[in-house]
Amino acid sequence: MIHINEWARNVRNGNKRMTIPIMTHPGIELCGHSVKEAVTNGTVHAEAILRMDSIYPADGVTAIMDLTVEAEAFGATVDFSENEIPNVMGRLVYDDKTIHALRVPSLNVGRIPQYLKANQLTVEKINSKPVFGGCAGPFSLAGRLFGLSEMMMALYMSPDMIVNLLEKCTAFLTEYCTEMKMIGLDGVIMAEPAAGLISNSDCIAYSSSYVKQIVEKLQDDNFMIVLHNCGNSGHCTDAMVESGAAALHFGNKANMVEVLKQVPENILVMGNVDPVNSFKYHTEQQMYDTVMNLLNDTAGWKNYILSTGCDVPPHVSYSNIEAFYQAVRNFNISK
Repeated sequence: MIHINEWARNVRNGNKRMTIPIMTHPGIELCGHSVKEAVTNGTVHAEAILRMDSIYPADGVTAIMDLTVEAEAFGATVDFSENEIPNVMGRLVYDDKTIHALRVPSLNVGRIPQYLKANQLTVEKINSKPVFGGCAGPFSLAGRLFGLSEMMMALYMSPDMIVNLLEKCTAFLTEYCTEMKMIGLDGVIMAEPAAGLISNSDCIAYSSSYVKQIVEKLQDDNFMIVLHNCGNSGHCTDAMVESGAAALHFGNKANMVEVLKQVPENILVMGNVDPVNSFKYHTEQQMYDTVMNLLNDTAGWKNYILSTGCDVPPHVSYSNIEAFYQAVRNFNISK
């Protein structure tokens, strides 16, 4: 079992640049399965994670970033296609009455048991590096239930209504993350991309303050919250810090050097190679150069972990995955 706080100290005190990309979809393809199979079957999901770990030298492993799982548990309709990530269809709640009637679900509904199964199977096989589960953040989950555009308006027209919804989302996510911790995961990557669409002050009020509740209940020497916000272009980094999460994960909209200047050194910073343009459309040399440039630009910060800006999508170039890791290997050899 990894003691995650000790692991984080070793990251900050070590000379090796570590890398933990969010990258499970290539593993699904390597196992001969569809995305639909992986997001509905915990055994297939775990097989994909383990296949990636057996081939590529990441310093930690992650689950699929699927922001429909929690919304589905609440009762939202989800559309599945064979080889694309699922999508929430329509709005589940839309006013005070429907939010008041909304029940916080148990962990036995929808695909929650399958995602917990994937976590369990992965933890049973990997104990030499951190294993991270995944979940939506409170604000992003609320946006899936209420409709994101509608929720943005409601924040100013009926903020108390959205607060009630956020409280229910936070209650569920606390239970979900508690179960992940009980299973033996070393942490969870909590995805809050929708929070990048609001101002820093609103991000504190409607996202970070709720993430902080989960952090204060669960984060300790053996369990880490990694707050992901790929919607942040740099304007709400302070809000992310306010969450108290031990690690912050940034998308490719952010400038990593500016982020590292802003984030305290005791917090791990992760990101932010473009998961679509770089992995899917770059040549192998372009990919290598992109990663090497980022590594050189961030070389002065000990608390930095190279990662992707978000989950790498299906159907990326395997030669680009190899180029990603080759750049890391060469960078570490040259130090």
